[in-house]
Amino acid sequence: SLGDIKACSAQRAEPSPRLVFEVCDDDNKGYLSREEFKVAVVLLFSYKPSKVEVDAVMSSVKPENSGILFEKFLDLMSARKAAQLYNSETWQIFTAFDVQSRGFLTFEDFKKTFNSVSSKLPESVIPEAFREVDQDSDGCISFKDFESAMKYGQDEGSLLYFA
Repeated sequence: SLGDIKACSAQRAEPSPRLVFEVCDDDNKGYLSREEFKVAVVLLFSYKPSKVEVDAVMSSVKPENSGILFEKFLDLMSARKAAQLYNSETWQIFTAFDVQSRGFLTFEDFKKTFNSVSSKLPESVIPEAFREVDQDSDGCISFKDFESAMKYGQDEGSLLYFA
Protein backbone atom coordinates (compact mmCIF):
# COMPACT_ATOMS: atom_id res chain seq x y z
CA SER A 1 0.00 0.00 0.00
CA LEU A 2 1.01 3.61 -0.32
CA GLY A 3 1.20 3.67 3.50
CA ASP A 4 3.96 1.02 3.34
CA ILE A 5 5.96 3.21 0.98
CA LYS A 6 5.48 6.27 3.20
CA ALA A 7 6.63 4.20 6.19
CA CYS A 8 9.78 3.19 4.26
CA SER A 9 10.43 6.84 3.43
CA ALA A 10 10.01 7.88 7.06
CA GLN A 11 12.58 5.24 8.10
CA ARG A 12 14.91 6.23 5.22
CA ALA A 13 14.58 2.67 3.90
CA GLU A 14 14.06 2.18 0.20
CA PRO A 15 10.85 0.47 -0.86
CA SER A 16 11.36 -2.66 -2.92
CA PRO A 17 10.64 -2.57 -6.66
CA ARG A 18 8.03 -5.31 -6.11
CA LEU A 19 6.17 -3.25 -3.50
CA VAL A 20 6.27 -0.15 -5.72
CA PHE A 21 5.07 -2.17 -8.73
CA GLU A 22 2.16 -3.59 -6.73
CA VAL A 23 1.17 -0.18 -5.35
CA CYS A 24 1.36 1.48 -8.77
CA ASP A 25 -0.40 -1.33 -10.66
CA ASP A 26 -3.94 0.02 -10.35
CA ASP A 27 -6.55 -2.72 -10.56
CA ASN A 28 -3.86 -5.45 -10.34
CA LYS A 29 -3.57 -5.68 -14.14
CA GLY A 30 -0.09 -7.22 -14.01
CA TYR A 31 1.53 -4.32 -15.85
CA LEU A 32 2.22 -0.60 -15.46
CA SER A 33 0.80 1.99 -17.82
CA ARG A 34 2.88 4.99 -18.89
CA GLU A 35 1.58 7.14 -16.01
CA GLU A 36 1.94 4.32 -13.46
CA PHE A 37 5.52 3.77 -14.60
CA LYS A 38 6.35 7.46 -14.05
CA VAL A 39 4.88 7.32 -10.53
CA ALA A 40 6.87 4.15 -9.79
CA VAL A 41 10.14 5.80 -10.84
CA VAL A 42 9.36 8.80 -8.62
CA LEU A 43 8.64 6.50 -5.67
CA LEU A 44 11.83 4.47 -6.16
CA PHE A 45 14.32 7.18 -7.12
CA SER A 46 12.69 10.47 -6.03
CA TYR A 47 12.96 11.95 -9.49
CA LYS A 48 10.51 12.36 -12.37
CA PRO A 49 11.71 10.68 -15.57
CA SER A 50 11.77 12.84 -18.69
CA LYS A 51 9.37 12.32 -21.58
CA VAL A 52 12.28 10.95 -23.64
CA GLU A 53 13.12 8.36 -20.94
CA VAL A 54 9.50 7.26 -20.64
CA ASP A 55 9.09 7.16 -24.45
CA ALA A 56 12.19 4.95 -24.72
CA VAL A 57 10.85 2.53 -22.11
CA MET A 58 7.33 2.45 -23.53
CA SER A 59 8.62 1.88 -27.07
CA SER A 60 10.25 -1.34 -25.81
CA VAL A 61 6.88 -2.72 -24.64
CA LYS A 62 5.65 -5.53 -26.88
CA PRO A 63 2.39 -4.73 -28.68
CA GLU A 64 0.60 -7.69 -27.07
CA ASN A 65 1.33 -6.21 -23.63
CA SER A 66 -0.58 -3.12 -22.61
CA GLY A 67 2.26 -1.86 -20.41
CA ILE A 68 5.43 -2.78 -18.58
CA LEU A 69 5.34 -6.26 -17.06
CA PHE A 70 6.97 -6.83 -13.65
CA GLU A 71 10.07 -8.66 -15.00
CA LYS A 72 10.82 -5.82 -17.44
CA PHE A 73 10.19 -3.26 -14.68
CA LEU A 74 12.55 -5.13 -12.34
CA ASP A 75 15.29 -5.27 -15.02
CA LEU A 76 14.95 -1.54 -15.72
CA MET A 77 14.98 -0.57 -12.04
CA SER A 78 17.95 -2.84 -11.26
CA ALA A 79 19.98 -1.27 -14.09
CA ARG A 80 19.01 2.22 -12.92
CA LYS A 81 20.00 1.40 -9.32
CA ALA A 82 23.36 -0.01 -10.45
CA ALA A 83 24.07 3.17 -12.46
CA GLN A 84 23.06 5.31 -9.49
CA LEU A 85 25.40 3.38 -7.15
CA TYR A 86 28.28 3.56 -9.62
CA ASN A 87 27.89 7.34 -10.02
CA SER A 88 27.66 7.78 -6.26
CA GLU A 89 30.82 5.73 -5.66
CA THR A 90 32.70 7.63 -8.37
CA TRP A 91 31.67 10.96 -6.80
CA GLN A 92 32.77 9.74 -3.35
CA ILE A 93 36.19 8.76 -4.71
CA PHE A 94 36.55 12.09 -6.52
CA THR A 95 35.65 14.10 -3.42
CA ALA A 96 38.13 12.06 -1.36
CA PHE A 97 40.85 13.12 -3.81
CA ASP A 98 39.61 16.73 -3.92
CA VAL A 99 40.80 17.48 -0.38
CA GLN A 100 40.40 21.25 -0.83
CA SER A 101 36.80 20.87 -2.10
CA ARG A 102 37.39 22.95 -5.21
CA GLY A 103 35.48 20.68 -7.60
CA PHE A 104 38.62 19.81 -9.58
CA LEU A 105 42.02 18.21 -9.07
CA THR A 106 45.30 19.98 -9.81
CA PHE A 107 48.42 18.10 -10.83
CA GLU A 108 49.65 18.32 -7.20
CA ASP A 109 46.36 16.84 -5.87
CA PHE A 110 46.61 14.08 -8.44
CA LYS A 111 50.26 13.38 -7.64
CA LYS A 112 49.62 13.12 -3.88
CA THR A 113 46.67 10.83 -4.42
CA PHE A 114 48.49 8.73 -7.00
CA ASN A 115 51.49 8.29 -4.68
CA SER A 116 49.29 7.30 -1.74
CA VAL A 117 47.38 4.78 -3.82
CA SER A 118 50.20 3.35 -5.90
CA SER A 119 53.63 4.22 -4.56
CA LYS A 120 55.34 1.41 -6.51
CA LEU A 121 54.89 3.04 -9.92
CA PRO A 122 57.73 5.14 -11.33
CA GLU A 123 57.39 8.92 -10.85
CA SER A 124 57.41 9.44 -14.66
CA VAL A 125 54.04 7.67 -14.98
CA ILE A 126 52.21 10.35 -12.97
CA PRO A 127 52.40 13.22 -15.53
CA GLU A 128 51.46 10.79 -18.30
CA ALA A 129 48.46 9.51 -16.32
CA PHE A 130 47.44 13.11 -15.48
CA ARG A 131 47.46 14.04 -19.19
CA GLU A 132 45.40 10.95 -19.96
CA VAL A 133 42.77 11.82 -17.34
CA ASP A 134 42.71 15.58 -18.13
CA GLN A 135 40.74 15.05 -21.34
CA ASP A 136 40.20 18.73 -22.18
CA SER A 137 43.87 19.58 -21.41
CA ASP A 138 42.96 22.53 -19.18
CA GLY A 139 45.47 21.54 -16.48
CA CYS A 140 42.75 20.42 -14.06
CA ILE A 141 40.79 17.22 -13.68
CA SER A 142 37.07 17.93 -13.46
CA PHE A 143 34.58 15.37 -12.19
CA LYS A 144 33.61 14.73 -15.83
CA ASP A 145 37.26 13.98 -16.72
CA PHE A 146 37.58 11.78 -13.63
CA GLU A 147 34.35 9.89 -14.32
CA SER A 148 35.39 9.20 -17.92
CA ALA A 149 38.78 7.97 -16.73
CA MET A 150 37.16 5.69 -14.16
CA LYS A 151 35.05 4.11 -16.90
CA TYR A 152 37.99 3.94 -19.31
CA GLY A 153 40.29 2.76 -16.51
CA GLN A 154 38.37 -0.49 -16.39
CA ASP A 155 39.80 -1.31 -19.83
CA GLU A 156 43.02 -3.28 -19.75
CA GLY A 157 44.54 -0.96 -22.38
CA SER A 158 44.58 1.98 -20.02
CA LEU A 159 47.49 3.07 -17.86
CA LEU A 160 45.01 3.57 -15.05
CA TYR A 161 44.05 -0.09 -15.13
CA PHE A 162 47.47 -0.97 -13.79
CA ALA A 163 47.56 1.73 -11.12
